[in-house]
Amino acid sequence: MTKLSHLNDKGEARMVDVSDKAVTHRTAIAEGFVAMEPATLALMEAGTAKKGDVRAAARIAGIMAAKRTHELIPLCHPLAISKATVDFAPSQSPPGIRVSAEVKVSGQTGVEMEALTAVSVACLTIYDMLKAVDKGMRIEGVRLIEKTGGRSGTYRAGRAVKG
Repeated sequence: MTKLSHLNDKGEARMVDVSDKAVTHRTAIAEGFVAMEPATLALMEAGTAKKGDVRAAARIAGIMAAKRTHELIPLCHPLAISKATVDFAPSQSPPGIRVSAEVKVSGQTGVEMEALTAVSVACLTIYDMLKAVDKGMRIEGVRLIEKTGGRSGTYRAGRAVKG
């Protein structure tokens, strides 16, 4: 079994020392999908949700989450993020909205967790803003789509999630 980098020789949790790693340009893209009833999607698309502009709130929440990932996920390094975007693509079949996030940094460690956190929080925000009309919404398929930079190079996932 490969040694886990977040554990010392005694098996105790530690933050990984990245001080010897080269500073490289790193990018991560993540995605998720919020499945919902067609009427809920129509409400969001029309911009008539009672809590306001669902996409605007989810976009801001996702970007804020990317910037604060180190406060939410134990042992993550705080990063000077140079770019964080959250985008949406509505889907009629299946009904819902695809959420994607891209995060960039020039640093010594990757931004995969920041992209995944951005997508997760954006999806949660969509649920929160629409739950009064559709408690049966589902958050699905949150995953890393691509990462570039660093020692491990480039990773690209296979097939996209629904929507």
